Amino acid sequence: MSESQERQDHPEPERTTPSRRALLGWGGAGLAIGAAAAGGTAVALAGDGDPAAQPVAEAGAAVPFHGAHQAGIATAVQDRLHFAAFDVTTDDREALISLLKEWTRAAERMTQGHPVGEGAVGGLAEAPPDDTGEALGLKPSRLTLTIGFGPTLFADRKGKDRFDLKKRRPEALGDLPAFPGDNLDPARSGGDLCVQACADDPQVAVHAIRNLARIGMGKVAIRWSQLGFGKTSSTTPEAQTPRNMMGFKDGTRNIAGTDDAALTRHVWVSPKDGPDWMAGGSYLVARRIRMHIETWDRTSLKEQEDIFGRDKAEGAPVGRRRERDEPNLKAMLPDAHVRLAHPDVNGGATILRRGYSFTDGTDGLGRLDAGLFFLAYQRDVRSGFIPVQTSLARSDALNEYIQHVGSALFAVPPGVRDADDWWGRALFS
Repeated sequence: MSESQERQDHPEPERTTPSRRALLGWGGAGLAIGAAAAGGTAVALAGDGDPAAQPVAEAGAAVPFHGAHQAGIATAVQDRLHFAAFDVTTDDREALISLLKEWTRAAERMTQGHPVGEGAVGGLAEAPPDDTGEALGLKPSRLTLTIGFGPTLFADRKGKDRFDLKKRRPEALGDLPAFPGDNLDPARSGGDLCVQACADDPQVAVHAIRNLARIGMGKVAIRWSQLGFGKTSSTTPEAQTPRNMMGFKDGTRNIAGTDDAALTRHVWVSPKDGPDWMAGGSYLVARRIRMHIETWDRTSLKEQEDIFGRDKAEGAPVGRRRERDEPNLKAMLPDAHVRLAHPDVNGGATILRRGYSFTDGTDGLGRLDAGLFFLAYQRDVRSGFIPVQTSLARSDALNEYIQHVGSALFAVPPGVRDADDWWGRALFS
C-alpha cells in the first residue's frame, strides 16, 4: 500500500500531534511495505524496494493489518510478546460489539505505527489523551495484534448463553482434557477474549495491550497476561531455530509461514470444517509451562541430550549431524521428547508453534520462575494439540523438569478484510 493510499484509507485527524511515523521522519521517505502472503507474513522493504536490502527485524517496519487471515499467526515470529486474556464484564451485547469495533480501529493504527485516536499529546489539556504515549518515537517494530474468542464467551460455566452466541460455538472449541501432570492455576487460565501482541520492541507490544485494556475499561478486564522474550520457535526455516531456557533447539520442524499448502492443511479452518464464521481462522492453544531450571542445571549433558533426543551443540537428532536432518526415531530412547512429539507417532498431527521464553523473577523459595509460554495454532485442536500433548503428558522424559501451570483455548477468527470490517463481525452478524 502506498503512503498516499494509506492516508486516504486512514486519514490523520486534524491535530498538531505528530504520528510515530512522522516523528521518525518516515512520512514520504519512500518506505515501502509489502506482504508475501495474505496471512500477513511481512517482507519489509528498504527505500530502494529491494527486499534483501534490509533484514525485516532491523527494518522495524509495519506488518499489514488487513487480510484473509489475521497477522501474527503465519507472520515471521517477532522477538517479543505481550499476551493478555480478558474477561468480558458487560452483559450488553451491543456494548461488546462496540468495543470490538473500537479495538479494531485502534489495532489498525497501532500496527501501522500511529497513536490511538487523537494521539498522546496536543489535545485538550483538560482531558486524558487518547493514547498513553509510551510508543511515541518508536518504529512500528512489526507489531501484530491477533484476537481470539474463548469458550466462555459463548456460554458461561453454567451454560448460560451470555451474548446470544451459544449456538454459534464451534465444536472444536470444547474444553481441553485434563492431561496427566497438569497443575493448572485458574488465575492463569481461560478467558473470554485474548489478544496476542508480538513485536520486535517490547515497549511497542506492551503499549498495544495497555491501550486496548484502557479502551475496554468498564466492558472488559484483564484476567491474566504474560510477557515473553526469546522466541522459541521459528516460522522461517531458513533462520536458525532459537533455543529455549534449557539451552536446546526445539520446534525445528515447525510449519513455515510461507508454506501455503501446509498452512491450508494444518492451520487454517476450512469452510467445510464449520462454522462459517471461522472459515479462514484458526484455533489457538496457550500453555504456561514452568521449567524446573535448578534441577535441570544439575543434570548431566548426556541425560539432557537423551531427554530431548538432540545434541545440545548443533541441535541434530540422535545419530545425525545437522539440525534439520530427518530424525531416526527408533535411534532415540522411547521417552525422548522429539520422538514422542513427532507427527509420525501422533497420527500426522502437526501444529504451528509461536512460543516464547519467560522469566517472572523468583518464587518464594528463591527458584527462578521461568519457562516456556507455548502458543500453538491449528485447524482443529482435536487433531492437533490434543493427540500430541496426550502422548507427551503420558511418557515424555522431560516431564520431570517441566509442569503445565496455565492453559487456555481460543477460536481465532479470520482476518479483518478492510477498513469497514472489524474483529468478530462474521460471528456477531
